[in-house]
Amino acid sequence: MTDPKPFDFAASMARVQADHAAYEARAAILRPANKTALFDTLVAVGVTQVIVTFDGYGDSGQVEDISALTNGETVNLPEAQIIIATTSWGDDAIVEQAMTVAEAVEQLAYDFLAETHGGWENNDGTYGEFTFDVAEREITLDYNERYTAADSHQHTF
Repeated sequence: MTDPKPFDFAASMARVQADHAAYEARAAILRPANKTALFDTLVAVGVTQVIVTFDGYGDSGQVEDISALTNGETVNLPEAQIIIATTSWGDDAIVEQAMTVAEAVEQLAYDFLAETHGGWENNDGTYGEFTFDVAEREITLDYNERYTAADSHQHTF
């Protein structure tokens, strides 16, 4: 009987890092077309801004609200369907899905949270909002982390 090959932690971490880099590269390639599809639709219906609020804690999190505005006035998002492309960790496939504008906004928000702050929903969690500025074709994330702090002291006299 031969001894099993010892676990190579460095090689394993290198594979994980390479897989993560490949996933990030695929996601980055998809971003411009997804943003264009969304912003083109918003421009066509006169929406000037979309605000997405989210909240996460205790190992769960969700989008709380999606508000659309036209020149500061609340409006409904169009029911139009757009195509959004997504990719998943560990899978080289690119999947195109037809979604409503609201679903696309939510999908992009979750994708951006995962990209920039993986684990945003864990422990004390985070909260914040995305602002989709249609005129600038720019999405801004305001992100706030919660944490529990303890300030302990012990004295012996």
